[in-house]
Amino acid sequence: MNIINLSENRSVLNQFLKEIRSVEIQHDSLRFRRNLERMGEIMAYEISRKLHYHSEDIQTPLGVAPTEVISDSIVLATILRAGIPFHNGFLNYFDRAQNAFVSAYRKYKDSLKFDIFIEYIASPDLTDKTLIITDPMLATGGSMELAYGALLTKGNPQHIHIASIIAGQQAIDYIAATFPPEKTTVWTAAIDPVLNEHSYIVPGLGDAGDLAFGEKL
Repeated sequence: MNIINLSENRSVLNQFLKEIRSVEIQHDSLRFRRNLERMGEIMAYEISRKLHYHSEDIQTPLGVAPTEVISDSIVLATILRAGIPFHNGFLNYFDRAQNAFVSAYRKYKDSLKFDIFIEYIASPDLTDKTLIITDPMLATGGSMELAYGALLTKGNPQHIHIASIIAGQQAIDYIAATFPPEKTTVWTAAIDPVLNEHSYIVPGLGDAGDLAFGEKL
């Protein structure tokens, strides 16, 4: 399994990562959502470099230009609700991709213990396609595993790209142990070392869904 930490490349991605982490900046929800979207655009570009291509002859007003274009049939999947702005960034670049949506949520037994439930899924056929699953925060990896299991009911993809903004090391280890290693690539802008007692990533950034869309009951 390939694990790609894009923050190690020292690109403009790190500026947006700084802004979504900063308590002085992140509470501007419009800016927070836009930064999630911009980070999705950057990650889409990086992932595009690993896809398959073929050459097409393009007629211009003055001649014919051979151009390398993407061969993969792409499905963009997101885990609701924090994933929506991040997903939109990918869709800005992979604008011809099909789309899938999965609702996963934590149901708390008490203040510390919870189960994860899948409540909704909408997806095209995934058979032999390139599946990109976007979720801004990978804490335990449990939601991602359940979302992937639900998506598999729609077909078996050729390759899986998991894209997150911040991943906990626990989630990275869990995904490496549960996803098919020969066809899975994990992309992230940062890998943080620990989770707190509520299974939030530390230092992380807080609750991405609340920061993007407001607090929930």
